[in-house]
Amino acid sequence: MPGEPTPESLQALKPSIRQWGRELGFAAIGFASTRLEGAERALMDWLAAGCHGDMDYMARHGADRAHPDRLVPGTVGVISARLDYLPTAADAHTTLAAPTRAYASRYALGRDYHRIVRQRLARLAERLTQAIGPFAFRAFADSAPVMEVALAQGAGLGWRGKHTLLLERTGSWFFLGELYVDLPFPPDAPTSNHCGTCSACIDVCPTAAIVAPYRLDARRCISYLTIEHRGAIPLELRPMLGNRIYGCDDCQLVCPWNRFARPVTEPDFQPRNGLDRATLVALFAWQETTFLDRLQGSPIRRIGHERWLRNLAVALGNALAHPATGAADAMALRAALHARADHRSALVREHVQWALAQQPPAP
Repeated sequence: MPGEPTPESLQALKPSIRQWGRELGFAAIGFASTRLEGAERALMDWLAAGCHGDMDYMARHGADRAHPDRLVPGTVGVISARLDYLPTAADAHTTLAAPTRAYASRYALGRDYHRIVRQRLARLAERLTQAIGPFAFRAFADSAPVMEVALAQGAGLGWRGKHTLLLERTGSWFFLGELYVDLPFPPDAPTSNHCGTCSACIDVCPTAAIVAPYRLDARRCISYLTIEHRGAIPLELRPMLGNRIYGCDDCQLVCPWNRFARPVTEPDFQPRNGLDRATLVALFAWQETTFLDRLQGSPIRRIGHERWLRNLAVALGNALAHPATGAADAMALRAALHARADHRSALVREHVQWALAQQPPAP
């Protein structure tokens, strides 16, 4: 592209960038404004209410999230990208219905998406450099104070669902990534909201964490409790976790728009180590070295072995209390818990003792 890029010349280049994105595996590419005043007000209100729990980094960055040029000086445009991830073979409903099986969020069954998305965005930037010459950019994928949903919404990639995730007509099983650029791309038109009067995601949430449409209290969210939260899981919420050991997908599983989602064949996002069919007992037996080796390259690895055991202990206790658990399974569950009763971690010991105290309902 000869001369200095202008909004007009960059607008004309958008179809080519979308095509390059498709060639890299992205399902959609959009262009967003860096002005996020409405999102900033909602964020500050959410933080003031303490809905972020002990995610101190959310409050630490605060309003900076709504100002891309503070994070990367010189940013005047944002390229937002969507990468679908729904695995082909993972049957969520079957696993959730089996109390002795372990449920991990669908996004975490394969390889860590952070690096995959960033690498593809970097390749997209390289292709754009070939077309127009050098420009400043930085790639993000849920790895910095970036308001991904607000930016993607502004880029026309979807609308914010009542569960607070980005949603579009083929569902919500996708990752988001961004290129902050010093190029003045004209923003795309936002997409209208199509949730209507549906409240399925609100109604299904096991812990009632969606406290109002478009408002999530992380302190009650199973994804927060099993991933971000470092301490003891609140006693009153433990029974509600069921067999969910890492994250929760209930609000997505029930969303009517996800009936139109298409599973992907991307090898990186297919289940590894049998995590889509593993039993609680088998995973609870993993020593720390096994945990680290098996989950190399997995997003689950970041919570560490201690929290892994904490989460599994809660699930084992819930399995003991489940009326569908037979006597033989109950014996195996108790034996697994007793094997960790003297664990060096006080956090693990406390959750194990709680689990051992769980009983099925009286007939």
